[in-house]
Amino acid sequence: MTTKSLRPHRDDVLLAVFSVLAGLVFWSLGVYSSGNRHLLPDWAALVPLVALGSMELLRRTMPSVTLIVGTLGVIADQFTVGSLATVVIFTDLMYAAVVYGKPSMARRLPVSTGLITVIVTIASVAWLRTPQALLIGVVTGIVSFAPALTGATLRNHREAAVAARLRAEQTALLAEMDRSQAVVAERARMARELHDMVANHLSAIAIHSTAALSIDTAATSREALGVIRENSVQGLAEMRRLIGLLREAGAGQEPVAVPSLDGLDALVGQARTNGSASGLDFVLHDERPPGEQTAAPVELAAYRIVQESLTNALKHAAPGTVTIRVAHTDGLLTVGVDSPYGDRPGPRAPGSGAGLIGMRERTELLGGAFTAGRSGAVWQVRATLPAEEKAVEA
Repeated sequence: MTTKSLRPHRDDVLLAVFSVLAGLVFWSLGVYSSGNRHLLPDWAALVPLVALGSMELLRRTMPSVTLIVGTLGVIADQFTVGSLATVVIFTDLMYAAVVYGKPSMARRLPVSTGLITVIVTIASVAWLRTPQALLIGVVTGIVSFAPALTGATLRNHREAAVAARLRAEQTALLAEMDRSQAVVAERARMARELHDMVANHLSAIAIHSTAALSIDTAATSREALGVIRENSVQGLAEMRRLIGLLREAGAGQEPVAVPSLDGLDALVGQARTNGSASGLDFVLHDERPPGEQTAAPVELAAYRIVQESLTNALKHAAPGTVTIRVAHTDGLLTVGVDSPYGDRPGPRAPGSGAGLIGMRERTELLGGAFTAGRSGAVWQVRATLPAEEKAVEA
């Protein structure tokens, strides 16, 4: 224990000085708690008084020591003329031992002092056999059990307040963590949505603008400009839709439609137009049963996976046929895209790999499975999503 921790509290110093001075005043006036005892001279009552008064300086830092010294002092006081101040100081030391002592001491003292009070009361009545003997038990309870019980009550309230504060701090910390995680998740969702919406159109614009610059003919330039214009208009519409999603409710924005698998025909048709200059053809096999219902988040994820796969095909696929298959069986929605793998002539659009990451994240967030990789001369993308609404909510 450091020297600084043993430094008495200011209130304890004042309490010690006031207690000793009060005892000296009572002694000088001849006010004794047991004036009929003459085993020792009158001044002997000052020894327990000063000893217990000095213990007030350590009541917070060394409660076990002060209680032991206080108990011995109050016992010694019984062999002198007695001082009321000594008894009062002992009650405060008992109280401080419960409040500032170890938890084990705080639990034991109220029980032990209560038992001592009961034993003293029974022994006094049995020894003196007078009703006045009950007063000895009452005094014992007032001096020992009452301060111990008071200290235990105060300590319990303090510990409950500390526990409540810690719970409040932990709740606030968890709330902040949840908020941070929600912000990160929302940013990731926005990044996926922005990439999937814009990358397809920008890739087509990059490919056709590069072709127009490489092949300097009027027909090529005219075709490229037409594709560029179409993708620019559609990309702008998608950006407006995203901005509408980000605006707060009630901002005067019209509700925007969320892409679904019903728009795959238009998506594949657009990819067919964009990829014609690179020798690519696109074929869609929609094997979903007619009227089969799929949760909206699942349909959006499947649509974005197909859209990103087509974008990657426009960037990297060799000339040939890109096959898209969508099926709904046994409560699962499966998406598969096969693209020719190999060298391709003409311009290429650069890739960053963010598309594959976004497709995997979309699938895993819904509890599905995603794979992408080369199988011979084919680049395969496979996604399996739970089609039921309850699977999405889990």
